[in-house]
Amino acid sequence: MSGHVALVTGGNHGIGAATARRLAGDGAGVLITYLRIADAPDEGIPDAYRRHRAQSGEQVAEEIVAAGGRAEAAEADLSDPETPARLFELAEARLGPVDILVNNATGWLADTFKPAALDRFARHLQPVSAASVDQVMAVDARASALLIAEFARRHVAREATWGRIVGLTSSGREGFPEEASYGAAKAALESYTMSAALELAPYGITANLVHPPVTDTGWVNDAVREAVEKDPQSLGVASPDEVAEVIAFLVSDSARRITANLIHMR
Repeated sequence: MSGHVALVTGGNHGIGAATARRLAGDGAGVLITYLRIADAPDEGIPDAYRRHRAQSGEQVAEEIVAAGGRAEAAEADLSDPETPARLFELAEARLGPVDILVNNATGWLADTFKPAALDRFARHLQPVSAASVDQVMAVDARASALLIAEFARRHVAREATWGRIVGLTSSGREGFPEEASYGAAKAALESYTMSAALELAPYGITANLVHPPVTDTGWVNDAVREAVEKDPQSLGVASPDEVAEVIAFLVSDSARRITANLIHMR
């Protein structure tokens, strides 16, 4: 990865942070974007996950630099359509042209069509509304599309021949009960990423999706872990580093012939 530059969204914790560390460890420069989220204590969100979502991405960047890598962190509201261009400008000024894009950030919330206040894991639910749809779609769908568009425009303009795009998805196409807008936004992200794979292949860009298993980023409680252990199709709760390993492979030269795929981890 030496000589490459990655833009990783949602890199202040979880899979994003693990991916940033892994790519930097492999030699890439990394721009970590993040947005601190202040969850209310009564929303049914575990304390660890609440702390992770509220922390800065600067700490991750500092850890990478202390280990000898290259990293910058930028707090950025991806729901602002002007943000993608600003992030690419920042990355180019401080690290060099971006040739790896990891769309990991999410505007997640738990919303539902049914009259219920709590989900099966005792997290607070809200009714599907214009506000809930807009919050998730703005980040997971629209921002990801605009980041891909900015990536492609700059790639073609500088006549580059090597590029990698990876999107993080979930159970979107099949529907996502109790996380309805999140599922719909991930389905849109999948479609955008697949379109990019088909349209941008002639320019040396691959685009793939990773569907992680249940991953312990701080939100996994005993009830979730028990449900995963009872699932015959699951290999257990994953760590963020395990997901980062798959992403690192997809952006490597070894994956140069892999594009337009959805990698479903178990």
